[in-house]
This record gives sequence, C-alpha cells and structure tokens, in this order.
Amino acid sequence: MKTILVFATLAATAAGCGAGSTASTGKKTVVAGFYPLAYAAQEVGGPNVDVRNLAPPGVEPHDLEATPADVQALHSADLALLLGHGFQPQLEDAAGHGKKALWLLDTPGLRRFDNGDPHVWLDPLRYALIVRRIGRALGSPPPAARFVARLRALDRAYSRGLAHCARREIVTSHAAFGYLAQRYGLSQAAITGLSPEAEPAPKDLQRVVDLVSRTHATTVFFETLVSPRIAETVARETHARTAVLDPIEGLTPVEAKRGEDYFTLMRANLRALRGALGCR
Repeated sequence: MKTILVFATLAATAAGCGAGSTASTGKKTVVAGFYPLAYAAQEVGGPNVDVRNLAPPGVEPHDLEATPADVQALHSADLALLLGHGFQPQLEDAAGHGKKALWLLDTPGLRRFDNGDPHVWLDPLRYALIVRRIGRALGSPPPAARFVARLRALDRAYSRGLAHCARREIVTSHAAFGYLAQRYGLSQAAITGLSPEAEPAPKDLQRVVDLVSRTHATTVFFETLVSPRIAETVARETHARTAVLDPIEGLTPVEAKRGEDYFTLMRANLRALRGALGCR
C-alpha cells in the first residue's frame, strides 16, 4: 500500500527552509503530500490558511522523494493530516506518528478496500468524509459542509449520467478506479495493478485484450501523469481508441495553468465515461 499525506496548520518556509509561525502570518499553514488533499484544505480553510502542495504540477506523487525542505516543513507542522498506508513512504517517515498526525484513511465510515487501493477521493461520498475531518481539524466545519454539498451534487451528476449505459466495463491502464466503479455500478478491468509504473505480464495483456473483445469495449483509458504506451498497445490489438481517465492524484502543468480543479476534472471524467460506455 502507498501513503498519501496532508499536513495542515504548518509553519511556512522561507526560501525553501526555515519556518514562519502562525502568529506572525495570522494564518494557519497547510502542507499537502499531493493534490486532492491540498485542494480540500484550501477550499475548507479559505483565506485563513496558506497551503503548500509537496507534489508540484506534473510530478507523479508516487515518485515524490522528500527533500530537506520537505522534512523541515513536516517537522514545523502544527497538525499533520495523512491519508496513510504507504502512498508516499518518505514523507510518512519524515512526519512520524506524533500527536499532530491524523490518518485519513482511518476515517470512520470510509470502508476501504482490502487490496490497498488508496484512491478514495474518486468516490465523491468517501471524499466527503475526509473533507469533513479536515474541516474539524482546521476548525472550519461550515466551509467543509459547503464543500460536501458540492460533492453530493457531483455524486448526483454521476448517478444520473451513468444510470443508462450500453456497457458497464471500464478498461484502465492501472487499477485506480475501483472506488468510482463500485459507487456507480461499473466494473473495472485494469491492465496492471495498483502501481501505475508496473509492467504487465503478457498474460495480463492477453486477459485485457480478450475482455475488450468480449465486451465490445470501445475505449482503453490511460492517465495524465503516466505514459500511455501500455494502453495504446491494448487499443491497437483490439481496434479500440484511447482516452484519458484522470485519477486526479495531481495536476499537469497545463491543467494548473488553465485553472482546472478536482470538480472540473471529475466532470471531464464523467464525460469520458459516458462516451466510452455508450450512455444516454
């Protein structure tokens, strides 16, 4: 399993080292291990927080290595919010397990899969549980409730948009979409496992090729921060097309420049799914 970390109420660093205090800035500072939790902290904390995402645009958060500045930031934190269980092990080791740490994958009611899939934020209702916990940690329950209302509206859009589809199987380059699939009655067929960099065995490729042929799937999905080579191989063998289904672990530089966020990317995912599954 992999660990995802969000660290809230953290003293800001100056020029990559050293930390200012909450008292000196008048704001709580937040350091996030990766995008979805940084976004939630910013939306919930609003003008009362400064947020720093340790995974910059274009960086696959699984590959992130902790720098001395990251370690300094973690040690200066007033509160550490960690999704947990090994997604970013270097950051987890640096943060430790002191009183300042909350493990968000242990949030009550989250109902995690036993297979170690950490992508709970792709289910809006599971993400809502995490958002509420961040709201309590930041002392901002009302903004968290407004964020949750937006997530519930997104969930309704997915439920309506995926209710009547010709197909229910989604073919993905790696197994990041299990929570989304479970929520909306879909079936995920992944070419590789939970690691996006894993090289599939020939039998795995053949299994997915057979599935695409059997289910008449029209699309093989790949991700924004990972090479599409494997998805393109399966698509070529089955005469399918490729398209992006974003696990929203981080923004690309282009997405960041365009002002994309979790909600715009989730709605783009919904459009991609509807097209691939023949929904009406």
